[in-house]
Amino acid sequence: MFDYLKNWYQRKFSDPDAVTLFLLLVTAFALIILFSQVLAPILLAIALAYLLEWPTQKLQRAGISRFASVITVFSLFIALAVALVLFLVPVIWQQSVTLAGELPAMLSNAKQLLYRLPELFPNYLNVGQIDHFIEVSTARLLAFGETILGQSLNQLVGVMTILIYLIVVPLLIFFMLKDKEQLLAHVNSVLPYNRRLISQVSGEMHIQIMNYIRGKAIEVLIVGVVTFAVFTAFELRYAALLAVLVGLSVLIPYIGAAVVTLPVFLVALFQFGWSAMFAYVLLAYLVVQALDGNLLVPLLFSEAVSLHPVYIIAAVLIFGGLWGFWGVFFAIPLASLIKAVIRALSTPPEPPQSQPTSD
Repeated sequence: MFDYLKNWYQRKFSDPDAVTLFLLLVTAFALIILFSQVLAPILLAIALAYLLEWPTQKLQRAGISRFASVITVFSLFIALAVALVLFLVPVIWQQSVTLAGELPAMLSNAKQLLYRLPELFPNYLNVGQIDHFIEVSTARLLAFGETILGQSLNQLVGVMTILIYLIVVPLLIFFMLKDKEQLLAHVNSVLPYNRRLISQVSGEMHIQIMNYIRGKAIEVLIVGVVTFAVFTAFELRYAALLAVLVGLSVLIPYIGAAVVTLPVFLVALFQFGWSAMFAYVLLAYLVVQALDGNLLVPLLFSEAVSLHPVYIIAAVLIFGGLWGFWGVFFAIPLASLIKAVIRALSTPPEPPQSQPTSD
């Protein structure tokens, strides 16, 4: 066993480029894990600037100068952010407060509906099973509510930090876009000379991450708008709040769609009861989810990296446990990075160039 590990180590790390790539990854992950809170605004600015680089390049190809393209894209980004804060956020906040106030009545109504199930299915359910289910569900909901409340109180302390982010992050985005070439030159000057594998991994990840982030942004927008239109057509209450939740759920593959189904189910059940309209709302919601998974996702991510669902779910659980929401959001790019690194380390090292002999 030791000889096998020794041979594997000598085979993989005899290449100086592989050692450089390994050290760079270890250093980057160590910095993120140890100083994630300090680096959070910088990492957020890098992600947003990377996303805005795509429309900036499109404007440049149309014949507009780099500076004018940056000003145009950045202005549109700030205008969109302000519009969301002024128009969407107040509606979502109002519906969230109203939903929280009606939640006890909704749970009471749901409890009454659950107690009707033994009458409808006497051979499969009894009152004792319903009591046990309600007891366990209530305990978990209370624990979840206490956790959310504790996190909310902790976030109140960071209000000043959020205000600072609102100023610092846009400034970082602007200068990262404007001085892109200069900043990349500084990074290249710091990297070691043996960076063949670093270039290989970065080139592969550039295409994959750009396709992923751009596709996810479009998917969130389309799914959110279509869901809002469907819920509004059925006159479902809290349509805007539920549409935002459904749109954001696509950021978490497989798990997000399963989790967000619960509030949609409860709101529809509370409003319509066990009726035909309740079934129509759930059917329309399932149709939206099916079209997203079978039509929209293949169209948007045809060029993105393909990962097995097991790897995607594992990445969501692992990186989500490490870095919370941002770990979940970047789970697929991080899994793609690991795949690209494994592929790069599997490539044989380049043969050493022969030095010319002097006569």
